[in-house]
Amino acid sequence: MNEQDLNWDDVRDLSRRVSAGEPFMLTAESRAILQRTGPQVGIPAADVERALQVESSAATLLTEIARRIRDGSYRLSRALSEATRRQEASDMDGARQVLRDIVEEEVVPLYRDIAQIQLETLDEG
Repeated sequence: MNEQDLNWDDVRDLSRRVSAGEPFMLTAESRAILQRTGPQVGIPAADVERALQVESSAATLLTEIARRIRDGSYRLSRALSEATRRQEASDMDGARQVLRDIVEEEVVPLYRDIAQIQLETLDEG
């Protein structure tokens, strides 16, 4: 996956527009956005394809993708802040546990990978 593939601005923009009342329309562009981003947030490709069969389920898929991006980002930020706070308080075991928890529980692979890298960095130090 390259950096461009992980640009979620288009799915966030589409979600914002739909949340603001713009009707969701399953176009070639929206289909491509959902096909690309669904697996990136931990939704199996088969489930994405199934959801893209009907406009209403595609709209639900959009909502779920946007929720996973938003909630995962919030969880990761909170966990990284808490791990840093514990590390600064010399509670290395506590910092490791916070990161282990997010690695085990996070559904968005990118966010899980970031937490794993931070955990490995902490373990090296």
